[in-house]
Amino acid sequence: MKIVLIRHPAPAIAPGICYGRLDVGVDPAAHPLMDRIAANPALQGAAHVWTSPALRCRGLAEAIALTLAVPISVDERLQELDFGTWEGLAWNAISRADFDRWAASPSNFAPPGGESGAALVARIRAFQTGLLAARQDCVVVTHGGPLKVLIPLLTGDAVDLLAAAPPMGSIRTIARPTPVTADPEKSRAAERGI
Repeated sequence: MKIVLIRHPAPAIAPGICYGRLDVGVDPAAHPLMDRIAANPALQGAAHVWTSPALRCRGLAEAIALTLAVPISVDERLQELDFGTWEGLAWNAISRADFDRWAASPSNFAPPGGESGAALVARIRAFQTGLLAARQDCVVVTHGGPLKVLIPLLTGDAVDLLAAAPPMGSIRTIARPTPVTADPEKSRAAERGI
């Protein structure tokens, strides 16, 4: 089973703005990148495309599905973290105390009216379970937050909510997702065939 994970290209929003659930499209300057991604040979053989409902993901996913002539499914669980009242604010307008609370407990902290890291992990874990049950080569187009969770879930590594997100427009292929176990070392050993 091959899973190709793609983070959407740069959105059409000013730098420094919190835009988790804001539904902004792709920056027009990124349209050539979208064409290159849709034509990338790594996507060949995929039988299905999954996407976040956000415009910045859906447009790319639709181009990929059209290029591959495969079905596409929009899945709400692939949305970016909900930043609640922080949505649309400049990051530097959010209090340092709130950032410190978030860094101290990314799993438990939720911005006012938003979603905790634990809620993000739970919904991405549910998506991953269904994805693996389908046993189908596929493409997943989503956001940085969900990818920070989905990649380690598929590789058997520990989820680190404070890790850097993959770059925008990046492609990551996971050829044989590791079965989920309680012990990441056993998962990595299984992936290497040990």
